[in-house]
Amino acid sequence: MTIDATKKQPTTGISELQEFELEYQIRLRAYELYEKGGREDGHELDDWLRAEEEITRKKARTIAA
Repeated sequence: MTIDATKKQPTTGISELQEFELEYQIRLRAYELYEKGGREDGHELDDWLRAEEEITRKKARTIAA
């Protein structure tokens, strides 16, 4: 099976740069949560999901304002 590189990918309304920036902010916040939690292993997913929720909520408030 070959992939047709000329086909346009579906857009989600967010640019690749914005997506990269969002992931970077989430990554930083998740690391802050990891440090705040005493650098205890085993909570990576919880830290990531909490960070993701905080950042996306913050962005939504900024857009709504």
